[in-house]
Parts: sequence; structure tokens; C-alpha cells
Amino acid sequence: MASEVKMEEREKRGRGGTGKVVVLAIVFVGLLVPVGIALTLLYLALPVKVEGTAMLPALADGDRILVSRRFGGLKRGDIVVFHYPPEPSKSYIKRIVGLPGEVVEVRGGRVLIDGSPLAEPYLDPERNQALLDLAPVSLPEESYFALGDNRDNSSDSRSWGPLGREFIYGKYAARYWRARGD
Repeated sequence: MASEVKMEEREKRGRGGTGKVVVLAIVFVGLLVPVGIALTLLYLALPVKVEGTAMLPALADGDRILVSRRFGGLKRGDIVVFHYPPEPSKSYIKRIVGLPGEVVEVRGGRVLIDGSPLAEPYLDPERNQALLDLAPVSLPEESYFALGDNRDNSSDSRSWGPLGREFIYGKYAARYWRARGD
């Protein structure tokens, strides 16, 4: 009888210890999984708040977007986030219109690539009234010509030249918050 009581006490203590371990494991996993997911997302994507109107109508002031940090080659039409070349502490967001090795020119507000007009269906004619000209610019390797969609209100490659690949740190992936109602 005495040995039966001792066995029951040991079993109770053992189960109580096991229960605490299970609870601690659940709490640990419950905290570790969300933190792991958040760190992975921050490594792969970066949340960004759009500031300014240079990308209207595609992106508005105050829109919240996700920018992919892991992206392959860039192509014409991609929207990129980069360190502003004249002042790298600032970040800009623009659309790539010219690729390495191409000659970009602007005539009467119209972009020409190697002498051919570029179709730009994303532009709003109301935001592109200043029909400026820009002499031909030859893009070096690893350099792009980046313009805002709102050409009347955009500081872009027309004023500061080609954008080196080394300044680009993200490519637009998705908008998760629209600041304005459309």
C-alpha cells in the first residue's frame, strides 16, 4: 500500500511537470512563429508609404504599398523604389521607361526609345500638359531611365539623369492600402 501511494505521487508530479513543459512549448511556438513570419516578410518585402503625387494616377500620396526586396531583372514599366542619386538619404518611387543600352529622348512630352514612340497607357493626359523636350540620352550598362507618371509634377531622370542599378532597392509588388477613394 505504501508503495502504491508513492507511485501515485510520482505520477502526479510527473504529469504536472509535463503539463508545464507543454504549456511553455505552446507559448514559445505561439510567439516564435509570428516573429519568424514577420522577419521573413521584412526580408522579402518592405512596407512603404507613398509620399507625393509624382506617380498619379497609379499611386497616390499616402498609399501604402509592398515593395519586393528580392527581384530579378528589371523591365520597362516596372515601378521601382530607390535612393535618390543626388541625395541618397531620400527615397523616390518612379517607373522604368528606358533600359540599359537604349537611347531615350523626349519630344513634345512624348518618350522615344531608340527613335520609336513609347506607348504609355498608364499616363493621364491631364497630368502631362508640359510638353517638354529632352535631348537623346544613351543609357550606360546597369542604368535606367525612370520617370514619374505625373510628368508635370515629378523630379526624375529628365532632371538628374540615368538611374544606376545600385540605387534601386525594391520593386513595387502590391498596394495594401489606398489613401484616396476611386
